[in-house]
Amino acid sequence: MALDVIVVGGGPVGLMSAALLDAAGVRVEVYERNPGPSTVSKGTTMHPRTLEVLTALDLGDGRRVSDLLVEQGKQVRHAHFATLSSQLDYQHLDTPFPFVLMIPQWQTERALADVLRARSVPVHYGAEVTSADQTEDAVRITVDGTVREAGYLVGADGAHSLVRHAAGIDFPGSPPTMVSFVADVQVTEPVDRAQYFWKHDAGLAAVVPLPGGTYRVFGVEAGDTGLTGEQARSRQAEPLTPAELRTAVDRICGTDFGLHSPSWLSRTGNSTRHAQRYREGRMLLVGDAAHVHLPAGGQGLNVGLQDATNLAWKLAAEIHSWAPDLLVDGQAGYDAERRRVAERLVADTLAQDALMHTFSRAGQALRELFCGFIDQGGEVAGQLSGWLSGLAVDYPRPDGAHALAGAKAPDAVLAGDGLLRSLRPDRFLLLDFSPDGAAADLGSARVEVRAARRHTGHWATVRAALIRPDGHVAHATDTAGPGVTAELADAIACWTQPTALI
Repeated sequence: MALDVIVVGGGPVGLMSAALLDAAGVRVEVYERNPGPSTVSKGTTMHPRTLEVLTALDLGDGRRVSDLLVEQGKQVRHAHFATLSSQLDYQHLDTPFPFVLMIPQWQTERALADVLRARSVPVHYGAEVTSADQTEDAVRITVDGTVREAGYLVGADGAHSLVRHAAGIDFPGSPPTMVSFVADVQVTEPVDRAQYFWKHDAGLAAVVPLPGGTYRVFGVEAGDTGLTGEQARSRQAEPLTPAELRTAVDRICGTDFGLHSPSWLSRTGNSTRHAQRYREGRMLLVGDAAHVHLPAGGQGLNVGLQDATNLAWKLAAEIHSWAPDLLVDGQAGYDAERRRVAERLVADTLAQDALMHTFSRAGQALRELFCGFIDQGGEVAGQLSGWLSGLAVDYPRPDGAHALAGAKAPDAVLAGDGLLRSLRPDRFLLLDFSPDGAAADLGSARVEVRAARRHTGHWATVRAALIRPDGHVAHATDTAGPGVTAELADAIACWTQPTALI
């Protein structure tokens, strides 16, 4: 069989999946039905954790994809929750990227496509997959009348995913109840930072500067909420005109900002759906194929790229025959870890939906209450920042495991280039905090041993930590002495040997 994996869908999530699989030594191709890369902005908001995982991809000139995007994008030190006037401060987060990066989606796609092109990974544009099926040993797709075969099929093909349908995976949820407007425009009344407007008798609107002098305008009129599913879908099918956009923005904001020359006009809804499982045999789902929701704060794009990061190294391990059951269908499997994250994503966006689109005095009071929580700082603001940034996302910790197990490891535990630039999708890092290099003999093709330096908080007492290819902690120990080598060897075996038992 020539191919290990076929990825259906050439948006950012599909390209990210393919790039990481290729970096792990997997033979992969991408099929995208559109005739070429996207030319519109679409998702423009990139949070810190997404920039961290993009650091794993090397451009071949000493830079990483995250370096390129930061050069091209616009850094914003604060993030909004439900377009509230009180915003979350990212400046003190423990990350090399303590900001939101505003960057058009087409630039993200272009950077990922350039990585694949440089590595000779085929991305077939204008190639619509019309059917897919699987056997015990392979998957097959039909594209342009030709059958292609591979070991696995990754569906990154959006909310109406053919792969999901072919796999027989249900996609339950709720229909849309509102329709919003979204556009990229030029303005004659520029603003230097994002502006949010909310009126209980008119609606919601936002004007957000993007790189290159373009502005993202989005919002919803109060009359376009409280709809039936049929009404919402009918309204969404109506083309958004520049005149309608100007009228809506003026009604809500008191000015239309002199908006003109739209490069993109669209309508979106708030349908919320979540796949019942992310894998069926040799077919797997990532991004919008697995979860759709209100597009609040760019969370769909960010969670989708993080899905790809979780999936790629585990699928590569399975293909290369070193994955234990723990990684294939166990408690650290792709479905077990990422479906849990998307459940939180769905709940989060539903809460934002209520805060953003309850156009009443009660809704206004609820927004003011949440603003007060954020202004106070403390636990609520910290939890919201941790979730939106992606930095606090962790994975279930087995009973009796170290408190750090499942958490994201901080970049600063490695000197020099840091942890993020040392991660690779084909092997673990074993961080040795001991002064005598006690773990040096535990290195192998699947484990690179690196000397680490003390960090703060829970890391202050750590003597060794096994870091997964996606940067999360597989195992950590505070123990010193003769027994620690055997403990670490057992932990490595649990994560990298097919016959090992946890």
